[in-house]
Amino acid sequence: MASRIPGADEFTSRPLPRAELLRQISPALALHQVDALDDQVDALTYEVVRHRLWAITQEMGETLRRMSGSHVVTESNDFNFSICDELGEQVQVGTYNIGLIGSMDLAIVWTLRNRSDNPGIADGDMFLCNDPWIGGGLHQNDAAILAPIFHEGKLFGWTTAIAHQVDLGGPRPGSFSPSAQDVFGEAVPTPPLKVVRGGVLQRDVADAWVRRSRLPHLVGLDLRAKIAANKNAAEQILRLIAKYGADTVKIVMRRMMDDAERRLRAKLETLPDGTWTAVGYQEQSQTGDRGLHAIKVAMTKEADRLVFDFRGTAGQTGIINCPYPGLRAGIVFTMLPLLAGDIPWAAGGLMRCFEIITDEDTITNASFPAAVGKGPFGPAWGAGNLVAEVLARMLDAEPGHRGDVQSICNGTTDLCVVSGVDERGGGAKGFVSPVFDVMAGGYGAQVHYDGVDTGGRLIIPSARAPDVEMTEYLYPLVALWRREQTDSGGPGRQRGGMSGSVCYVQHPAQTGTMSLVVSGTGKVANQNVGLAGGYPGNSQLDLVVRGIDTPQLARTATIPAGLDELGGRTEVLPCEGESTLGVGDALYLHWQAGGGYGDPLLRPAGQVGEDVRQARVSVRAARDVYGVVLDEDGEVDPAATDETRSKLRHRRASDAGLSGTRLTPIGAPDLTTARRLDDNLAVVESPSPSPDGGTVVCVHCGTWIGPLAGGAFVTGLARRDAPVSEAGPHIWPDPGEYVDAEVVFRQLFCPGCLTAVHSRVVPVDHPLPADEYRSWT
Repeated sequence: MASRIPGADEFTSRPLPRAELLRQISPALALHQVDALDDQVDALTYEVVRHRLWAITQEMGETLRRMSGSHVVTESNDFNFSICDELGEQVQVGTYNIGLIGSMDLAIVWTLRNRSDNPGIADGDMFLCNDPWIGGGLHQNDAAILAPIFHEGKLFGWTTAIAHQVDLGGPRPGSFSPSAQDVFGEAVPTPPLKVVRGGVLQRDVADAWVRRSRLPHLVGLDLRAKIAANKNAAEQILRLIAKYGADTVKIVMRRMMDDAERRLRAKLETLPDGTWTAVGYQEQSQTGDRGLHAIKVAMTKEADRLVFDFRGTAGQTGIINCPYPGLRAGIVFTMLPLLAGDIPWAAGGLMRCFEIITDEDTITNASFPAAVGKGPFGPAWGAGNLVAEVLARMLDAEPGHRGDVQSICNGTTDLCVVSGVDERGGGAKGFVSPVFDVMAGGYGAQVHYDGVDTGGRLIIPSARAPDVEMTEYLYPLVALWRREQTDSGGPGRQRGGMSGSVCYVQHPAQTGTMSLVVSGTGKVANQNVGLAGGYPGNSQLDLVVRGIDTPQLARTATIPAGLDELGGRTEVLPCEGESTLGVGDALYLHWQAGGGYGDPLLRPAGQVGEDVRQARVSVRAARDVYGVVLDEDGEVDPAATDETRSKLRHRRASDAGLSGTRLTPIGAPDLTTARRLDDNLAVVESPSPSPDGGTVVCVHCGTWIGPLAGGAFVTGLARRDAPVSEAGPHIWPDPGEYVDAEVVFRQLFCPGCLTAVHSRVVPVDHPLPADEYRSWT
């Protein structure tokens, strides 16, 4: 447990009931409040005002993008906005980085409780915050501007603008330090400060803010861009009020949240009650660590409510921590696109539908002064992946919602911050740049569709990979390639979307050495897991190739097309660490794809053949993973394919200790009365009421496996723990490069036809998934 600092609890924020929050706000702050009665606003007015609030939010994004000079904002859309009511409940949020608004309301709640009396909250004020314990961002680089809106002397609502800042100080360029022992070894967290007073930017606060950065002009410009976005939004909201009246606009805001809540609760009512669990891992808590650190979630759905229980998660350690607001954001940025994709994102209403239970002092609920620099793309995203997994299994069990099921998308980001001196044009200007090509992640496969190749980020619906030429223009780097990677998508009956790789060398004008800071979860225990027997997507891989044959492309006639053409010596970069990029080196990043859905042996052979022709799957993987054999002309050989698939199933049987067992042929068993669990399993009800919850059967061959109750049937499944290389050529073959734990490719099969029902790369002591299939009522 980390040592606590006296007074640190004053800088934490948690959701509060509205009545309790009102008691903690200074009486000097007048609030505009109404009773949101449905019959006070007609349907047409409601829709007009609702859509105008949505448009205002989008216009905030355009304002920031036009003013910002940051590659993060202008090229990759790593920012977001919200419009909130007077107490901070979010009425409308943007479609940019959803994680950045997952705790924005908590930051406003803290500001109301702690700033309404001194220094006060007045018309024309704005507050600056980058404190992850207070909310509004997932780590210190996420800096928010909170802007109250007043009408006739009363606080009517808030707007917020937040964006990732490339550098806010700390010992390492980019403000990320893999060796930090606590938050004092990172960028400084700042609780809400009044940066604008009465409409005037406070120069002393702005100067103190930019002084901490290695890129003060860039940070200062982003500060002003966020202020402008908030100011523009406030002006438009006040014009809306002038046209329709303050009470009408507020009633619409309240109804938007109530409607979102009602629609999500109605959807939950159509889903089965029960509990679903998942366990995932963070690798290497900091430089030098070789451990795996578990995140655990048990999601219970009862009637119209969800409870996410994270008890049992590993204690806070190293830099792989996030405070409570980050955990909450991880749930929000997963739940909105997966469970509320057809509901307007009035996040204040949607967040009423779930509850969080968590231990203190854990990597997903860290106490000050834990290091939290990796919060967004470490434990917050890791928790979100697990939430996505349990949501998918819940949806898969209900026929009307199977179309919403999606395997885990690209898992997390592949962080690599490059910094140094730009010598082009005879100058000497410092630069810091995260490599944002990694935004082009692969989406997870669905029940009926393959995942989208290099489609972006589930948690950033408007994410973009930057234009390579813009990267080369802004920074002294030259891209040898950026491309989609064959075999990266998780194999399955439906294939996961492919990821990509990028390879950079220094610009020919460079003579010095650049610094690298790297952080990449998913190099061993995949974050991009498959579902229903689908395999995980590729392992993340970061390399520096030293002493390449043609440093900086000097006097070259051709550009290298792959690692095997670079020459030199390969250095594998750790999950958490630092390195350098010299004039004779190349930086290679291969980020994560989407997980597959269903057993790859069930993928139609013709689709596999087309995958090979499109370079999505290699000939080797087609044969060894999908069991599909192609002839010399690249056409599927049906006889050879049937034989190969049979051999692969018999090999599964042998590996699972079922040698000599006669396989049950795949057919079409009569399961008209069964309830589906997922792509492979169904439940046949007992003839009379029974506590066993029915019997689980294979939908492909009809084999009866065992009772559902408590997941008891899992003991009836065949099991093998194989080398991780069995998961396909997209998996890094040597986990010992990164961790000390023994890691295996674990699969569970139907004991009759040997169809895979569960496939995952895990440490050997990973629990069997018995409780993942608890019965429902």
